[in-house]
This record gives sequence, structure tokens and C-alpha cells, in this order.
Amino acid sequence: MEGLVEIVNGIIWSPALIYLCLGAGLFYSIMTRFVQVRLFGEMLKLLFTGKPSADGISSFQALAVSLAGRVGMGNIAGVAAAIGFGGPGAVFWMWIVAFLGASTAYVESTLAQIYKEKDVITGEYRGGPAYYFERALGQRWYGILFAIASIFACGIFLPGVQANGVINAFAQVMGEGTAMNVMGLEVGSMRLIALGIILVVLGVIIFGGIKRIASFTEYAVPFMALGYIVLALIIMVTNYQMIPQVFGSIISDAFTAQAGFGAAIGWGVKRGIYSNEAGQGTGPHAAAAAEVEHPSQQGLVQAFSVYVDTILVCSATAFMILTIGTYNIQGTLPDGQFVVQNVAAGVEINSPAFTQMAMESVYGTFGNTFIAVAVFFFAFTTILAYYYIAEVNVAYLTRFISRGAHKKGVFLVKILIMLMVAYGGLNSAGYIWAIGDIGVGLMAWLNIVGILVIFFVAKPTLTMLKDYEAQRKAGVKRYSFDPAKFGIKNAPYWEERHLKEQEALKQSSLHKDPK
Repeated sequence: MEGLVEIVNGIIWSPALIYLCLGAGLFYSIMTRFVQVRLFGEMLKLLFTGKPSADGISSFQALAVSLAGRVGMGNIAGVAAAIGFGGPGAVFWMWIVAFLGASTAYVESTLAQIYKEKDVITGEYRGGPAYYFERALGQRWYGILFAIASIFACGIFLPGVQANGVINAFAQVMGEGTAMNVMGLEVGSMRLIALGIILVVLGVIIFGGIKRIASFTEYAVPFMALGYIVLALIIMVTNYQMIPQVFGSIISDAFTAQAGFGAAIGWGVKRGIYSNEAGQGTGPHAAAAAEVEHPSQQGLVQAFSVYVDTILVCSATAFMILTIGTYNIQGTLPDGQFVVQNVAAGVEINSPAFTQMAMESVYGTFGNTFIAVAVFFFAFTTILAYYYIAEVNVAYLTRFISRGAHKKGVFLVKILIMLMVAYGGLNSAGYIWAIGDIGVGLMAWLNIVGILVIFFVAKPTLTMLKDYEAQRKAGVKRYSFDPAKFGIKNAPYWEERHLKEQEALKQSSLHKDPK
């Protein structure tokens, strides 16, 4: 089974996907005139302007939910793996992916806002790649294909990676405990306790829907991310003499890689996409749930989330590991020897171990414990985001069947997520990461190809950006969006909203002028 997973993983993560991700990001950066740079200040401003409604969540809550999906094991264990297999140069390629990917995030999230709709059962906003593939391309089959792929990826393949990281971090602090046989696997008692806690808390939150998920993540994610970055900065400041050397190794190794040039790019791009998810198609689900005045607004907010994930959190991990030197580089040597070995050979590369060792070397037991807590919150909130994505796509597939099918489908995905968390928490890390990579790659292929086709067919996101900037330049007090004005069809939410706004203006003018 593991051999089959590795074969499939190698096919999906061929060089073609790596260059597709980089190429799409560069293309959108050029077409939007580097919106991720030009409107950076506007991104910051928009973070706190939107407010939640009965049907939607605020821009900041949507940012928190999408960050919950982005800031996870990829930021702690994933960065360590990128360095361990690709060398310090992999970090440079993670930065490139983030910079270019911010424009991709803008495009996919703006599309999600344009083509979102109200759920026929709950009345909440729903949207994402499946919705915009159906409405923008008129290809329901492609929407169904993406929905099925995302349910497999986020409901089956990916939750196990996060759960595995949480359990490993917990065991690193508390120990394995007494060995117990669980379904043929030798599992430490402390691992079972950690798994039990995760499942109970997960059940309480996901059965509360998107409102409860958003409420939890808007506090948990910023709190842990800020604490994590502060502790990393302290390590960097106390070892300031190492900063130039770390920067130098990242830049030089990106082009003369210790582990091989292809390894640096491959692992940097793979873990960069896994971490910031730009182009993967996960972020648009949360973006569609936001209550905003114009589709471009949430696109800009989601673009900013890529910076938070990679430039801040991932870089914090990389600089901790490289500054303290708690890493090995596996490389591609046929005899399996390390290119660089600074720690014991038995340390698992696909785990938070490198990061925990760096923290512990400076902060002692507190550092080790803090990483375990950070891993728990980062990974747990990511599992919540995965659940929400799977739920949205189940809702997409069942929305025209029946109310009963909708409810049963959503209930089943809750049970499925919890089962996969249990499975991932009890199995080996390398195998689980390979399965997760398949999920990420599958969604990325479908989403990036799809949004490129949409761009060439209709260019709705470029039109939205020009309209938003025109209104911004005009200094409007309240932004508006009329799909018909730009020839955009199948945008039911915005069509209905525009009609209501026009009716309100008409009524207002009648009151002012009784004649």
C-alpha cells in the first residue's frame, strides 16, 4: 500500500505541477500588475472593516478560517521536512511560492465571492472552486470532479497529517507511556490520551457549524501565531551573529543546492503550497463565506493570508532551525547518508522534532512544551478548516437532491473526519505525509487549470480588480458590484443584492422627493 501511495505521489507531484504553480503565480502577478504589492496597504485596512451577518462571517473571521487551513503542520513539520530533504535553499523557493501565490490567492478567492450562493438548507453563504467552475465555465461535471477530489483530500487524506503531528508533539513532551495494542498497532497510552482529547474537542466544535469554527479560529490562530513568531524572534535576536550566515545559506543554496537543485525547488514548492495553499483551492471556501461589499475585498484579504503563513510563520520556523542548527539534510545520495548531519540520525524529518529541538535548546523544557501546544493549535485549527471545506463540497453535491440527503451527507463527513484523525494519529508519519501530498496535489491540479481557463474565457477577476480600484480612486463611501454591468452571469447572490440596493435607493429618493 505504501509503495502504491509513493508511486501516485510521484506522478501527481511531477515537475509539471511544480512549474504550473510557479507559472500561474507569475502570470497572475503580471496580469494584476503585482496586486500583492500595489494594494498591500489596502489588504491591511480591509482586515478589520467587514462585519459578520446572519448569513455570513466577517472578513477577519474568513481570514482566520483560511489561516486555520494554511497555518498547520506545514509551518512547523513541513518547513523542517523542506530543509531536511531540500536543504536551506528550499526556504527561498517557499518565499517565491508565497510571493507569486498571493496573486493566485487573490484570483481564486475573488472568484469564490463572485459566484457564491446561499445554502438551501442553512441560509449560510457557500462557495469555492466547485461553484465557480459550474457557474463561470458552465461545466458542472468539472465542479463535481473538484468537489469529489476535495472531499477525498480534506475529508480523508489531509486530516491524518495534522493529527499525526499533534500526537508526535504530545509524545515528545509527555513520552509514549505504556504500550498498548490497538487494532494490531503498538501505541503508547499517552498517544491514546492525546487522541481522545482531540476527538472530543473536535466533535464539540464541528457540530456547531461555521459560526462556531470561525469564533474559535479568530482567537486561537492569531494568538498562537503571534506567540510563535515572538519566541522565534527572541531566538534570532539572541543569536543575531548567525543571521547573515542563515540568509546567505538560504540564498546561495537555492541555486547551488546541497541536496541538489531540483530537491531545493521541489521541496520548497511542494511544502510552500502545502503550507500557504495558494492555488490549491482551499482558501476560496472560507473567502466565499465572508460578508463584504465587493468581491475583490475578500480576494485582497486572502492574498494577505499567504504572507502571514509563509513570510511570517514559516520563516520563523526556518530561522529557528537554521540559526540553532538542529537539522539534518538527507539529500539524494544513493547510500542514504546525510549531506549534512547536526543531530541524531534517528530524528524523524517529517515531524516537528527539528523545531522542538531548536526551541528546547534556548527555552529548555518550556520550549519543547510550547511547540507541542503550538502544534496542537495549528494542526487542530487546520483540521477544522479541512472539515469545513469537505462540508461545503458535500453541500454542493447534495444541494439539488433533497434536504435529507444534505443533512445525512454533512453528518457523514463529520464522522469521516473524526475517523481519519484517529487513523492518522496512530500511523507512521512518512506514510501519512505522502497521502496528504496526494490530496494537496490533486486539488492544485484541478483548481489551477480551472482558474486559468476561467481567466482566458471571461477575465472576471481582472475586471473586478479594475472596478474596485476605480471606486477606490473615486472615494466612494460604500462599494457596490453589479454583475450585469460587466456581463457576468450566474452570480445569483450579487444579482439579488444589487436589485435590493437599487430598490432601497429608489425608495430613499421617493421619501426625499414626494412629487
